[in-house]
Amino acid sequence: MRLLSIDTTSPHGGLALLDDGTLVEEVALNEPDGYSPVIFGAIESALERHGWTLDSIDAFAAASGPGSFTGVRVGLSAVKGLAEALGRPAFGVSNLQAVASFGTTPIRAPWLDARRGEIYGGVFDSELRALAPETVGPRELWEATLPLEAEIVAGDGLSLAAAVVRIAAHRYRLGDRPDPATLDANYLRRSDAEIFSKPLH
Repeated sequence: MRLLSIDTTSPHGGLALLDDGTLVEEVALNEPDGYSPVIFGAIESALERHGWTLDSIDAFAAASGPGSFTGVRVGLSAVKGLAEALGRPAFGVSNLQAVASFGTTPIRAPWLDARRGEIYGGVFDSELRALAPETVGPRELWEATLPLEAEIVAGDGLSLAAAVVRIAAHRYRLGDRPDPATLDANYLRRSDAEIFSKPLH
């Protein structure tokens, strides 16, 4: 079982290759000017290093957000295109679920900087099942809703590609085979362009 994942949702992006549960490689991708020009070249180089072909990959996965609106779209579009072309399933994995995988306690509260004085936050158990809806808002208000035993896990600066591929592999082993057409972004809030755009009269 071979899977490839990509994370283009933040400046600390990456891609990861997983083979029968073993992480073969995680490649850091730090592209402040955007991932579109480099993502397919990075995938090709990683596959060549390990003698893989695209056709040998059983499933693809992408970090689906929340994160950079443009970055989320780049990653999901790349994975969707590859999966559709090869007839493979495509997984979208929540960034907050991926951050929760770095925790160590039964209840984990991952968060990411959402800017404008807000954070994206969630609550997951040790099996990475959501215990509450993901949210966006001031950190202090989110923390006030958390169980006392929750471990707060900061996600900023983490590379999530390996976590994403492991979560996708777990779902694949359980028989999940998501159609690439169902791949969707997990934005949690509207983009600045939508918020600040003026209505047409």
